[in-house]
Amino acid sequence: MSVNQEVAGTDEVSSPGTLNKQVFWGSALILLALVVYASVWPEAAAEQFARLQTSVVTNAGWFYVLTVAMILLFVAFLGLSRYGDIKLGPDHAEPAYQNTSWFAMLFSAGMGIGLMFFGVAEPVMHFMSPPLGESGTVEAAKEAMKLTFFHWGLHAWSIYAIVALILAFFAYRHGLPLTLRSALYPLIGDKIYGPIGNAVDIFAIIGTVCGVATSLGFGVLQLNAGLNHLFGIDVNTTTQVFLIIGVTALATISVVSGLDKGIRILSELNLGLAFGLLVLVLILGPTVMLLQTFVQNTGAYLSEIVSKTFNLYAYDPTDWLGGWTLLYWGWWLSWSPFVGLFIARISRGRTIRQFVTGVLFVPAGFTLAWMTVFGNSAIDLIFNQGLTELGDIISKDSSLALFVFLEQYPFSSILSAIAMLMVVVFFVTSADSGSLVVDMLASGGNDKTPVWQRIFWAASIGIVAIVLLLAGGLSALQTAVIASALPFAVVLMIASYGLLQALQVDLHKRRSRQAYLAPVTGGKTNDWQRRLRNTMQFPRRGHVNRFIDEVVAPAMEDFQLEIQKQGVEADVILDEETHRIRLEARMGSEIDFEYEVRPRAYLRPAFYGSMSSAGNEEEEESKYFRAEVHLREGGQDYDVMGWSRDQIVGDILDQYEKHLYFLHMVRE
Repeated sequence: MSVNQEVAGTDEVSSPGTLNKQVFWGSALILLALVVYASVWPEAAAEQFARLQTSVVTNAGWFYVLTVAMILLFVAFLGLSRYGDIKLGPDHAEPAYQNTSWFAMLFSAGMGIGLMFFGVAEPVMHFMSPPLGESGTVEAAKEAMKLTFFHWGLHAWSIYAIVALILAFFAYRHGLPLTLRSALYPLIGDKIYGPIGNAVDIFAIIGTVCGVATSLGFGVLQLNAGLNHLFGIDVNTTTQVFLIIGVTALATISVVSGLDKGIRILSELNLGLAFGLLVLVLILGPTVMLLQTFVQNTGAYLSEIVSKTFNLYAYDPTDWLGGWTLLYWGWWLSWSPFVGLFIARISRGRTIRQFVTGVLFVPAGFTLAWMTVFGNSAIDLIFNQGLTELGDIISKDSSLALFVFLEQYPFSSILSAIAMLMVVVFFVTSADSGSLVVDMLASGGNDKTPVWQRIFWAASIGIVAIVLLLAGGLSALQTAVIASALPFAVVLMIASYGLLQALQVDLHKRRSRQAYLAPVTGGKTNDWQRRLRNTMQFPRRGHVNRFIDEVVAPAMEDFQLEIQKQGVEADVILDEETHRIRLEARMGSEIDFEYEVRPRAYLRPAFYGSMSSAGNEEEEESKYFRAEVHLREGGQDYDVMGWSRDQIVGDILDQYEKHLYFLHMVRE
């Protein structure tokens, strides 16, 4: 399949069979081997993977920083540029989901559970232990919020956005499978359907299962700690195993129900709960101060985004960078195949500009508001209200941060119950969306798969989490997933270049379809032959000038006389020197209409000589001329040379009608 090929005449992208056996069994066996290694030899695995991650951070930290910076710039460029009008799907496609549902699913799959864990904990930890400067000061508070915004803002969402853009464009615009292998199409073409494509999808499945499973395993530790803090439920592996089983069961029900019923409804529920909790904390806390700090935090974040993006602390080395920023960049990159594919699945029918605006700014904006309300409130409790024990508790066990924080507010039991419900639903949405993505990867991009496949992958994530939790191998596998971000970052940069090349081809195709060609009159049977002869002529200036005098000028005069009968003042003006001819229709106090035809010179094509006689003088000339149309806005890049008088009048009328419609739109 060519990258130039478009899906036409249908709203559905053709899908392959329901199961890719090579990908299914290959990923299942490798996952089994990884889980056995991490669970049987947890200490050795943790040490080996930690050494690998340290090596990556030390030697390739600069590459992570540069890659993420380039991704953010590239995504912003695509949204602002002429490519922004291209749809992720056929030109007639409409968004599959309303904005509210779309935002809810973006939010839940992207980083919802991270907000519950780090919304209070990270700002406080930066406040108490900043990378530079003295802790516990006003400057430390400002820096803490800037760093938190930096880690959870535009950079993270740009990583998800670029993966989703690549997959959605090639899947919905060019009919490729909605799997990670399609990102390599500009590089290897149809070889994505062979062993290389299978290997890429296997890599994505392993990363997704391991990432979701380790998050689920660590997440139940927070859930168990919260239940213990609120209700006295014991903190032990038995409780945590039952929690994983419960979350997995709910995720299985959700993923079996499908995207529209299960995942969408849970995502909307969670967004509603998150917004409600955010508003309650805002109202019950120092409201005015939080609104002020949100504005100031946003301004400080934006003003320092460039310096922080490229800051590697090269002149004042610190372990803080590897423990925070580079760890985050690796984590976002390692999760991007999963989250990016899920976002691509729910984004069909949107233009690239709509997509970039929605993915980059809406979830990031809500995330930054959340971090301000919870982070600044927690810092205020410690710094201004003397609640230093909050900082001590968070330093010892960050999983308790949210629940200890909420205890300081009125109606703390209600707030904590909402937070607990949110944690559970966030885990369920992460697990069910992860299961959906893995199922699609193992099925060639098809999401209409047998129920047993969805149950298998949902259960696999839960089983992996339980085994690693019991064996103590969670840290090892999490470290391995983050370290795997390095090779994927290289692939992502190359795939981004391939996307740009494909977008350029798509744009040229759109322009060619929009080009003005001579209208077919449907008169004589040889009209098409005359049109073909006109197309193959490469006239000299004199020919174009004569055409303007004999055809264009009378056509403009015909239009002028008719429009004057309708009460519109109009003139036809010929520039004798350049032989440009212009029709002007004055629209009173509104913008006038102008239609001009100009001779314009071009170099003759190389094959022209083979069509001309050797003795022809025109063969010696290096240029030919076109009779190009210019409007008030500028050149329209189409040639009317050889058109009939009626065709010229018809074109003037077309442009005049468009101008009247433009005036109508302006008046509204």
